[in-house]
Parts: sequence; structure tokens; C-alpha cells
Amino acid sequence: MKNKIRDLRAEKSWTQEDLAKAVGVSRQTINAIEKGKFDPSLPTAFRLSKLFQKPIEDLFDFNEES
Repeated sequence: MKNKIRDLRAEKSWTQEDLAKAVGVSRQTINAIEKGKFDPSLPTAFRLSKLFQKPIEDLFDFNEES
């Protein structure tokens, strides 16, 4: 699934490690989410949404066709 996590993280000048600590996952998980290789769990998606102060729909593109 496509997402805007990398762009939002860059806007705040955070490293993947910074973001990972803030949402309680590993840096590797953030890397995989940013590359679209891993879809986050619902709790992680909600934590990202809260952290970036944006609705989940603004973070992830659910309409992408496989």
C-alpha cells in the first residue's frame, strides 16, 4: 500500500529510528512501511496518525489496485 510516511517524516527532520521510537516499533518496520513492503497494524496506523496529526486516510492510500 502506498503511503506518505517518508515525506511526513522528512518534513519533521526525523530519522527512521526517531519515528520508530515514537510509535513503538523497530526501525526496520518503519523502513518496510515506507517502502510499501509492510502494512502496519491498526494500532500502529493510529499511532502514526496521532503523531502526524493527520487522519489515517491522509497517510495511506487504500484505493491502490494490486
